[in-house]
Amino acid sequence: MRISPGSTALRLFCGLAFLFLVAPILVIIPLSFNAEPYFTFTTGMLELDPDAYSLRWYEQVIFGEQWRSAALNSAIIGFSAAALATVLGTLAALGLSSPAMPWRRPLTALLISPLIVPIVITAAGMFFFYSSLNLTQTYTALILSHAVLGAPFVVITVTASMAGFNRELLLAAASLGAGPAYSFFRVQLPIISPGVISGALFAFAASLDEVVIMLFMGGIEQRTIPREMWSGIREEISPAILAAATFLILVAVLLLVTVELLQRPGKKPSN
Repeated sequence: MRISPGSTALRLFCGLAFLFLVAPILVIIPLSFNAEPYFTFTTGMLELDPDAYSLRWYEQVIFGEQWRSAALNSAIIGFSAAALATVLGTLAALGLSSPAMPWRRPLTALLISPLIVPIVITAAGMFFFYSSLNLTQTYTALILSHAVLGAPFVVITVTASMAGFNRELLLAAASLGAGPAYSFFRVQLPIISPGVISGALFAFAASLDEVVIMLFMGGIEQRTIPREMWSGIREEISPAILAAATFLILVAVLLLVTVELLQRPGKKPSN
């Protein structure tokens, strides 16, 4: 197969663009193995000296009390917010995908507005709202706030899944005596489940990465991994931050791989 010069140039350009986007992230990984408390490559690291590399910062993140507490808070808030966002976002997407739904476009724009509005404005509004309810510095306020940020991802992915859903299946289920709830869980949900799961993963990733709302409303007991990293940058610069960032990169890669596998169409069995 002959490759044209134009195709080669396109591949080269795509490779350089990919390197430009990913290089600032990948450079964090080798720096996290630095034996010295610096954010730069030491002479020993450049010379590949084994003594210049260490796992001390990973040990600090894994066994450090503050980091473990932050990881537990991130998991509690992330999973809770993702579950709430998945339920609310799926219900909203089902309503928006119905032909009988009035004002679908304005409502869709309203529901995905957290993706467009600057996060500082959203965080400030949530802070004043939950302050009036005396809910600041609580897990409840943080879970609800993160669910608001994650719900638009669920709305988008589930709405995309609903675009290819055959509504005649629901009519067929109703003709056989199935109620709306039974039809949803046994007919509709299994078909749109890739979109639901993808939206849940994106919602969890949005919560895991969020730091601005945490700065506004989080207390000492609710410190998450991004909040701990932020404090570490401001108070005490330590490569342990790079080790924690490496763990977050691995989680993000796993989430993206899972979403990619879910979005692939299943292979049809051969006759």
